[in-house]
Amino acid sequence: MDIKLFDRWSFRDVEVKDEGLKRYISLEPTYVPHSSGRLVGKQFGKSKMNIIERLINKIMRSGQGTKKVAGRFIRGGGNTGKKQNAINIVRDAFEIIEKRTKNNPIQVLVDAIINSGPREETTTIIYGGIRYHQAVDVSSQRRVDFALKYIALGAFATAFNSKKTIEECLADEIIWASTSDTKSYAIQRKEETERIAQSSR
Repeated sequence: MDIKLFDRWSFRDVEVKDEGLKRYISLEPTYVPHSSGRLVGKQFGKSKMNIIERLINKIMRSGQGTKKVAGRFIRGGGNTGKKQNAINIVRDAFEIIEKRTKNNPIQVLVDAIINSGPREETTTIIYGGIRYHQAVDVSSQRRVDFALKYIALGAFATAFNSKKTIEECLADEIIWASTSDTKSYAIQRKEETERIAQSSR
């Protein structure tokens, strides 16, 4: 029996092309991505959570408030705590992605995550009283975390004080990230992080 997301999109043919991320992008078939917190608080529990549910959880966020995102200060409750609302946003965004790309939106999301997770970042090292930055590799789990965070934040920033709906902005962000388009906020942040790390080698 083929279990389909929202009874529409199959997980069967979705492929994770990056070998390093296969263990951390869970594609366990489900009708509605809602685990009721069963995996919370367990070590590496989030890597067993369905990747669609992880995106939904990232959509349930408030604004940064003090830090600029995509050139603006974003304040407000956003979609915090309203999971059914977040599920509807992702479902509607997936419908837009399917119409535009004619592909399975789950595959488009997986490609977007692979493309927008930075492979290298910097850490601060204090040696002999001197503080300097050192380039380090990013773990696979952290790459997925960064990708989901940037995709959700980019959609939220574009929709803030805009005529475009959050569904359209999320669909745009995922499509752009899946093709490594620099219009995507997630791709911009990834390239910036890797550029800083390259100069700190």
